[in-house]
Amino acid sequence: MESFLRLHRRVACFDQVLVAMGGSLVALAIRLYVGWQFFKSGLVKISDWGATLSLFRDEYQVPLLPPELAAVMGAGGELFFPVLLLLGLFSRPAAIGLFVVNLMAVVSYPQLFMFECPAAVNDHAFWGALLLILVAYGPGKASVDAWLEARIRT
Repeated sequence: MESFLRLHRRVACFDQVLVAMGGSLVALAIRLYVGWQFFKSGLVKISDWGATLSLFRDEYQVPLLPPELAAVMGAGGELFFPVLLLLGLFSRPAAIGLFVVNLMAVVSYPQLFMFECPAAVNDHAFWGALLLILVAYGPGKASVDAWLEARIRT
């Protein structure tokens, strides 16, 4: 029994190291993955602005906003918030901003729910969940936010 307890203590120490370092690595991976997904989408939107405006006029049904403004806000959000996330600067507000962009994408394009393959809706649900993780737990130690926080405390 004593050897089992010693082994458990060693594993517990290992767990503490993983929690201390792993949380930051997971947060960094989430920031990089989700940020890149949205940034790529923003690049596609600005690469053919005419097609983007056409989509917002004819396909997307953004509530309360004229299509031109919705296109600018959508592309802007997909280009601005991911940069903040990738840097880990103002990470929680950036994650909330991208969550809203993601939510508006799902709400304004009801055809997503009519596709035979639910991958598109599942992607948006997955990205939304990852963004909520960043809102709840923050960007981790590998972020400008953490560096600034450390400087403020000294």
